[in-house]
Amino acid sequence: MKLNILLLSLTAMLCSLTALAQQPDTLIKKLDSLRAKTDSAGFQHNNIEPGAYNEYTRISAGDYFILLASDFKQEITKPFHMTAKDWRNLGIFAAATAVLTQVDEPVQQFAVRLRGENRGLRNVSSYITRFGGRYETYLLVAMGAYGFIFRNVKMQTTTLLATQSYLTSALLSDILKRTFGRQRPIYTDPRTGEAEPTFHGPFYKPRDEFGRKIDVLSFPSGHTIAAFSAATVYAMEYRDKPWVPFLAYGAATMIGLSRITENKHWLSDVFAGAAVGYLSGRLVVNNYHRYAKLKSQSKKKGSVFLNLQYNHGVIEPGLTYRFR
Repeated sequence: MKLNILLLSLTAMLCSLTALAQQPDTLIKKLDSLRAKTDSAGFQHNNIEPGAYNEYTRISAGDYFILLASDFKQEITKPFHMTAKDWRNLGIFAAATAVLTQVDEPVQQFAVRLRGENRGLRNVSSYITRFGGRYETYLLVAMGAYGFIFRNVKMQTTTLLATQSYLTSALLSDILKRTFGRQRPIYTDPRTGEAEPTFHGPFYKPRDEFGRKIDVLSFPSGHTIAAFSAATVYAMEYRDKPWVPFLAYGAATMIGLSRITENKHWLSDVFAGAAVGYLSGRLVVNNYHRYAKLKSQSKKKGSVFLNLQYNHGVIEPGLTYRFR
């Protein structure tokens, strides 16, 4: 599953970079805010009224890959464009994560014991955790289908943005896991005989008892990142409906907790995953709204369309002039 997501992410990134290379429009340069004081993860007021999602702001195939490339670029190069406030927030996050690592083992032991004693919890946890992976993909497809079938442009746009956040966060998750090299609580290292929340670093190569390489890297939680990245997109785009953020973040939190009860992640893995997913979702949403605004401004004040009309048994050509 994770390999498929990574391959999909890399393919999308390559397509996106190709689209960027072939795009002469100055919109790309304007969209790239890396030289500005803040980037797309910072504060920004977005117009989420239904009327703001129209023919001028609709995401075309080309737009999708242009935005995806920009999302990738901003996420990967973020460390090179940190402000003083960014470093302060990173310090707070690192300190909070360090505190949580001190209780990783007792929380994991409690969760495993609770799961073992409660059959209902086992069933619920096993079901919920799937929504951070395969089921989330199905849900995004269903939401997108709803948007296109009922011609709900806002839902179409939001779902496309959610897939962008899903892809960018999946790639970022894989990079971070390989960088920190932390083993999962379910994995016992045959070299040490222990299942410890240890950070081994970027050269750690987990192997089974037969010496075969296996995928048991833990920090941060990929399922939690994916859940919060998509949840943040819907929460931001539908913040005018209080129940949507509540439902989105509530579901993402349940998925994160299920990774602990499933003994697949430590508490600090889930905390870090939620933070990374949230920031990824914010970046994607804000990036789109800046792009939509720039794209709308670049349109001419009026557009002329050629159309055909059927009058009294005769097909007649005509011209339509549409004002902005």
